[in-house]
Amino acid sequence: MDLVDRFLRYVRIDTQSADEAGVTPSTSGQMDFVKMLRIELEEMGLEEIALDSHGYLFASLPANTLRTVPTVGFIAHVDTSPDVTGKEVNPRIVEQYDGKDILLSAEDHIVLTAEEFPELLHYVGDDLIVTDGRTLLGADDKAGVAEIVSAIAYLQSHPEIKHGKIRIGFNPDEEIGLGAHKFDVKHFACDWAYTMDGGEVGELEYENFNAASARIIIKGRNVHPGYAKGKMLNSMRVATELMGMLPKHEVPECTEGYEGFFHLIGLRGEVEQTTVNYIIRDHDTDSFNKRKELLKLLVHDLNNKYGSDTITLEITDQYANMREVIEPVMYVVDIACQAMREIGVEPKIKPIRGGTDGAQLSFKGLPCPNIFAGGVNFHSRYEFVPIGSMQKAMMTIVKIAEIVAEK
Repeated sequence: MDLVDRFLRYVRIDTQSADEAGVTPSTSGQMDFVKMLRIELEEMGLEEIALDSHGYLFASLPANTLRTVPTVGFIAHVDTSPDVTGKEVNPRIVEQYDGKDILLSAEDHIVLTAEEFPELLHYVGDDLIVTDGRTLLGADDKAGVAEIVSAIAYLQSHPEIKHGKIRIGFNPDEEIGLGAHKFDVKHFACDWAYTMDGGEVGELEYENFNAASARIIIKGRNVHPGYAKGKMLNSMRVATELMGMLPKHEVPECTEGYEGFFHLIGLRGEVEQTTVNYIIRDHDTDSFNKRKELLKLLVHDLNNKYGSDTITLEITDQYANMREVIEPVMYVVDIACQAMREIGVEPKIKPIRGGTDGAQLSFKGLPCPNIFAGGVNFHSRYEFVPIGSMQKAMMTIVKIAEIVAEK
């Protein structure tokens, strides 16, 4: 089975994670997928295959050299984003993309255009895998899963490439910030690892946002609107007042690079109660902490205005910037850069404007930069992945294994 066939088979399995499910994995489809992967890895003859009750799947490719070589791991997550449905994904291949608009769904008038998504023009002449406009594709991160499995198969069929022991790991629930929470780093037993979870070809990341979630519950008071003067407290209006007090340009659609933001991800309300959900992001730790303090201050001020028990705020830290863990062992980044260059890819080192399991794993003692998986427009019905980018990601894994054995 080749890389593309694996990927097309993987994306058809619905593995969306579900926030607030309270269990790991958060959806049954993820466990169905890792059970299928376990069988595939067994048929490939891998060793030390272990699948735990939480959906974490580990396996090993034994070393084929007598030299003492560090054990390196490659990791990808099996869940897809809950932002857009992943049920009944129907991918298709656009051969030798010609630079024109791609009609995804004639029925729903959904078109992937270079005007809206200029990254398309980077891939003129390439074969692209796209959606049918109804769902996301799932390249985040089933491209990474397919690339890792295919790289292992490639090494098995090319014994002339010497490598040390390689560990692979697949985990659930990355998209809801829980991918590394129950990842057993000691059992994984690597010197360092790489997540195959980045975007466009060449991306290499070892800095990420500090991240937190904020859940705000606003209690209102409902009475008949005809007699509401001086009595009603409309929780939805209080919610809009709070949202209006946050910096209006510090949102994802107005920021880039190292700029942080407040991102409204959920709003559900009636007069008597409204729930507002934000995620808070910033690369700089001081700025990150100031964002959390600002939200606390705004809630405090509104409670003074409307009553001390009107608003409750719960802030939960999710992950931290892994740069401080990676910088002392920068050779793990240097090796990835060398591998990319040796297969003809120029590394593009950039901060992650998001999170990665590698951040949490780095703080758990497993340095874990993030390498491109090749997809574009993640979490979207406009998602696509160039086949050539996936092939380059796969060969980056192979080349890293070879370089580590040589050095």
